[in-house]
Amino acid sequence: MPELRHLKGAALAGAALLMGMSSIASAGNDTSGKKIAFSNSFAGNSFRQVMVKSWESGTEAAKAAGVIGDAAVIGANNNATEQAAQMQNLILEGYDAIVINAASPTALNGVVKQACDAGIVVVAFDGVVTEPCAYVVNYDWKRVGSSQVDYLSKRLGGKGTLLEVRGIAGNSVDDDISNGVHEALTAFPDTKIAGSVHGDFTQTVAQREVAGILPSLPKIDAVVTQGGDGYGTAQAFAAANRDEPIIIMGNREDELSWWKEQHDKNGYETMSISATPGVSMVAFWVAQQILAGKEVPKFVGVPFLRIDQPDLDAWLSVTEKGGVTNPTYTQEWVSQLIEANAKHADLPAIPAPTK
Repeated sequence: MPELRHLKGAALAGAALLMGMSSIASAGNDTSGKKIAFSNSFAGNSFRQVMVKSWESGTEAAKAAGVIGDAAVIGANNNATEQAAQMQNLILEGYDAIVINAASPTALNGVVKQACDAGIVVVAFDGVVTEPCAYVVNYDWKRVGSSQVDYLSKRLGGKGTLLEVRGIAGNSVDDDISNGVHEALTAFPDTKIAGSVHGDFTQTVAQREVAGILPSLPKIDAVVTQGGDGYGTAQAFAAANRDEPIIIMGNREDELSWWKEQHDKNGYETMSISATPGVSMVAFWVAQQILAGKEVPKFVGVPFLRIDQPDLDAWLSVTEKGGVTNPTYTQEWVSQLIEANAKHADLPAIPAPTK
């Protein structure tokens, strides 16, 4: 029963978060009466759905511990105009902080500035904004692209034909990952991209779009992806009776399970790299720490979770059916992350998988 598995996972995450609220919770200004909202642009794939679940279970734990007074999450159906209107309502409702996963890097700048001018802390993550008053919690997304190319250059000996499966057109993450791929490929002139489609970070869309372009493509040696699209891409190749290329995965359970099945059957190997849905809670704790008076840099970098062949079984064992591999980020861990960013030091390691 998937619903019970999700509830169990949420309960465990909440317990872990409570364990991570030590003396940090009482440090600085009292935030027990503060309200923090999450404005989410899009929840149409497994990553975003787990992201929202992480926020809900994590903020419930924070409320139960008396760290904050209230939290909310609002979705905008990937519509920047709707998201801007929702943020204006949050401003009027008196939220102390707004965490935002933006539908556009620029279209929400006006309402973000309104929130800052009203004394509201704005923390953007994943889909970020360019308004300078906002704090940004994010990844170096270009590294997702360049890491894939580096891995494939070793596997293919520096030459081969690639298919690129991108994310949502116009999304800042999509642009950054694709730029990382193309910039890294300049070091490997014998590796070419034969075609590109937008899979919208979603398995079903990726499968449809890849199936549509495959008849026009030569033999594909490997597929660079953006997360949420690996399994759909594999299904499209199988349906077209094409040879299995090396498909980079994005830490989704269906991708990891397919990878394990192929490895057990024929020794298939790849790698998986992605952000983690729990980054929503990293952004939450950053907002809470700002409200508590902690000095936080404007940009807080977050490490990616990369899974290589030796790590596959361990991470798959703690990934919920239909979900995304998702470490739990405690307040204590995020405090360490903030300090590392402030000191330009090495970021703390992602918490290891635990059952």
